[in-house]
Amino acid sequence: MSTVSELIRSEADGSLSFGDYTLGAKAKLDNFQHAGAKYKVKTFREITKLEKNDMFAYESVPGTAVTNMTAADGVVRFSVEGPEDAEITLGLEEETSYEVSIGGTDAGTMTTNLGGKLTISVELNGEPVAVEIKKA
Repeated sequence: MSTVSELIRSEADGSLSFGDYTLGAKAKLDNFQHAGAKYKVKTFREITKLEKNDMFAYESVPGTAVTNMTAADGVVRFSVEGPEDAEITLGLEEETSYEVSIGGTDAGTMTTNLGGKLTISVELNGEPVAVEIKKA
C-alpha cells in the first residue's frame, strides 16, 4: 500500500505524487508549489482530486494514490494505486485525441470533450498500475 502521507510531494526526479485513499475523512492541502505551478489536493477514501493553478487536473472515484506523475510534450505518465477499480478523469487539451496505455496494454485512442476532460477506467488490485496518455 503506497499512499502519500504528506497528501502531495515533489519527487527527486521532478515528478509529483499525491493522494491517500486510506483516509476516512476528507483532507486537503492548498498552495503546494511544484515546478513553477501551484497545486491543491483533496483526498480520502471516496475521491482524490488535484488542481493545478486553479484548473482541474485529476480526479479519481474512489480515492487513489498517484506516484511519479509527469506531464510534458503532450505525454502524461503516472502510476496509480487503490483498493478497488477506479474511474479517473484527467484535464487535458479540449477536443484532442490521445493514445491511452494502462498497465502496458494499449487501451486505444480517446478524444477529450469540449472541457478537455478524458475519463478512463483502471482495474486496481492493490498493486501500482502504470498509465500513459500521449497526444495522438
